[in-house]
Amino acid sequence: MALLSLAPYADGMSSGVSDELAALVALLQARPGDLSWSEITAALLEIGSAAEAWNRHAPPTALIELPESVTLDSAAASVKAWQARGIRLVSILDEDYPAELRGIHQAPPLIFALGSVLPNDPAIAVVGTRDPSRWGAAAARSTARALTSHGMTVVSGLARGVDTAAHRAALDAGGRTVAVLGTGISQAYPPENRDLQSEIAQRGLVLSQFWPDSGPDKRSFPTRNATMSGYGLATVVIEAGERSGARIQARIAVEHGRQVILTDRVVAQNAWAQDLLNRPGVHVASSVDQAMDIINGVVEMWNDIRRLVTP
Repeated sequence: MALLSLAPYADGMSSGVSDELAALVALLQARPGDLSWSEITAALLEIGSAAEAWNRHAPPTALIELPESVTLDSAAASVKAWQARGIRLVSILDEDYPAELRGIHQAPPLIFALGSVLPNDPAIAVVGTRDPSRWGAAAARSTARALTSHGMTVVSGLARGVDTAAHRAALDAGGRTVAVLGTGISQAYPPENRDLQSEIAQRGLVLSQFWPDSGPDKRSFPTRNATMSGYGLATVVIEAGERSGARIQARIAVEHGRQVILTDRVVAQNAWAQDLLNRPGVHVASSVDQAMDIINGVVEMWNDIRRLVTP
């Protein structure tokens, strides 16, 4: 069992790490009482303070001290090391945490970011197969360019194929794109997208909810899909197969109450897409123009909602 200490860290605020951030990292590393990350998120939103959540959930004295022990000191040291590498940590309690992402039940309690974090980012997820046809790659590029021309951010997962085409087209059109990683933010996966990832970090945003040095894991990619869905106002599925990760994201987006736009080719070729047509908020588009008409309606709907809830 990890060491859980309530003692303040030795150099306090002079470490350059806030009490809140150190406490949040300590909670996530130690997971006192075997709390899951989603349970920690719920505790943060209920209590409104990571430091207070640590005080409530971590026992006041150590049980067993191990080399891998977690304390506020060790958590602050981890934060400082990540920040020294240019990585920004954004808590779900921070004002600039992406607003739409905060609203889903899988919202990560902490995101690691390289680039510009915007609390209100009008974004649409563009996803699809890692092995697109010539039509699929062209459709991804056209969709990304259209979104950029309408002032929208293109969100995708930096995977081969459709994701890469969408990111590249958005950048080439002078637009903003966000890459949501299925690995830690210090990793480049796939390796051939290392330069693209670096360019997105300079001109847009690269974000991850996993520890910075975490490698690829088959369980992390569906989690990444949930975050992509939550970040965007809608998801466009360009081209995908029966077992594609895009299928997972489309289903999650429906659960989130997000709009889903499927190309007519996706619907024609996949039983899962045909099944989704019975769900509210799922649309079929046979052209980029038709997809943009649907997206413009989605944006207007969200704007109406914001007007209603903004004092």
